[in-house]
Amino acid sequence: MSLPVLDIQGLSVNYQTDQGPLQALRDVNLRVPEGKIIGIVGESGCGKSTLISAIIRLLAPNARIAQGSVVFKGKDLLSLSPEQMRSLRGDEISMVFQDPMTSLNPVLTIGRQMSDVQHRSAASRADKNARSLLMLERVGIPDPEAQLRRFPHHLSGGMRQRVAIAMALMAEPALLIADEPTTALDATLEVQIIHRLRELQREFDCAILFISHHLGVIAELCDEVVVMYAGEVVESGSLRDVFVDPRHPYTRKLLECDPARITQRTRELPVIEGGLPKLVNLPRGCIFRERCSQSLERCSLERPRISGDHHQAACHLLETVP
Repeated sequence: MSLPVLDIQGLSVNYQTDQGPLQALRDVNLRVPEGKIIGIVGESGCGKSTLISAIIRLLAPNARIAQGSVVFKGKDLLSLSPEQMRSLRGDEISMVFQDPMTSLNPVLTIGRQMSDVQHRSAASRADKNARSLLMLERVGIPDPEAQLRRFPHHLSGGMRQRVAIAMALMAEPALLIADEPTTALDATLEVQIIHRLRELQREFDCAILFISHHLGVIAELCDEVVVMYAGEVVESGSLRDVFVDPRHPYTRKLLECDPARITQRTRELPVIEGGLPKLVNLPRGCIFRERCSQSLERCSLERPRISGDHHQAACHLLETVP
């Protein structure tokens, strides 16, 4: 079996605050195999953004990596110098952000920005322009030659996001990180972007780490799913395993809250009662205990360990009692 493109083991990240260390990530394990799309799903505040910031080493100044490793193609990114990390970003590891209007420069044309992305290339300006044109065609932008002369505000939200994807794939990276790239789009454009992203992933044969809170998008795009809650991985497995046979109570509640699963008319949407725990003062035992309707006495005393082979979950209910 070939090594994964990305292998995260035991990653813990804290933020220094006036109240004490905020434990944003705790003992996170994650593998992204070659040519696969791995989806990370969870509520706001579950640690998704901190995770991808740790991967690309762009954490806030008050963040501290307490422990763990982030191995990319055999190299631990946490041990690399800032110069070595800069050489990887954009070439080996690319990223598509949530809002293309804030990730694109509003005062530069699309063509100028796409040429600037190729600054490490020794190709001529004409060759860079030709490659920019080709990439816009690949992401399905009509009349790409005219779009190169336009500014971001001249384009629709869907077209701006396609430009952002084209720029991220320009160097044919081994890993593409997509941070909720369809959140700002309407449903029709969302479906188009998802299908285009899947086509491009097959064409470039890159691995994708896809961050989202939208279960429908995860189900449509991803091969495997990682469910996070309050800084921990609580379940992971293939798309079919997690969606058809969810093992963690949090995963089941997430799926129950999906509007697509509602079969009868209702005035109230299902919700998960309660809120996320304070990560500065973590509760003892299972992190999900206070919101779980199936909690045991043991859940208040001992943190469950994630267990399983291909389909893993961290819940005391899954352990066999002798």
